[in-house]
Amino acid sequence: MIKINYYNEIKETLVKNEIYKKVKDYSKNKSDLNAYFEVGRLIVEAQGGEKRAKYGNKLIKEYSEKLTKELGKGYTYTNLSRMCQYYLLFEKVAAVRQYSGNLTWTHYKYLLPMDDTRKITYYISIAVSQNLYSRELEKRIKSNEYERIEYKEEL
Repeated sequence: MIKINYYNEIKETLVKNEIYKKVKDYSKNKSDLNAYFEVGRLIVEAQGGEKRAKYGNKLIKEYSEKLTKELGKGYTYTNLSRMCQYYLLFEKVAAVRQYSGNLTWTHYKYLLPMDDTRKITYYISIAVSQNLYSRELEKRIKSNEYERIEYKEEL
């Protein structure tokens, strides 16, 4: 059985993303989301496919420390954990796949803590249809807009 060196693969994905961002700034968002999805996938796979492996927190912490040392800031434990959440959310919620290029990483950071897929789908659809900036989406989430709508059973 071939053992994949997950750390090197994660680092390579992030280095390629950094290079791509410098070359093609206009597609930075799509590149970021693709890279973060791939990093999330690799970390989840390195944990044995589990959302939280027995050693998962230690693994993410170790990768975070190494990546921060080698690539600079932006690869904190929290950010790597969010990348795992993004991958798992992408796998679970069709709206994330459908509109992934329409929203930024900041939009998704507000959606990641949510457990209810209908609620996530609602916020994604209004963010895309109303072209909401991430701060506007954050305000809507904090105001519990979804909980106040009457037609949420139809979603």
